[in-house]
Amino acid sequence: MKFKSKYIVPVGADGIYEIDTGKWRTERPVMDKDKCIECGICAMYCPVFSIIKEDEKYIITYDYCKGCGICVHECPKDAIDMIPEEGK
Repeated sequence: MKFKSKYIVPVGADGIYEIDTGKWRTERPVMDKDKCIECGICAMYCPVFSIIKEDEKYIITYDYCKGCGICVHECPKDAIDMIPEEGK
């Protein structure tokens, strides 16, 4: 069998789908908007693009955030902290 793409992706009944990686988290990043300078470095380093710019502000969306903490490590103003995920 020959594939058109060199990448193998999950395929369901409705075609290609995304895996809900947000359910893997044990901790979640939380942004302190008082410390945030809206530089976008966190968004640039997020491996799953969970940090987005909305109305000139950066926000964390949790649907696919795995809680890896890269955003926390890269933030130059220490404006992001990891907190335990509730119920886990």
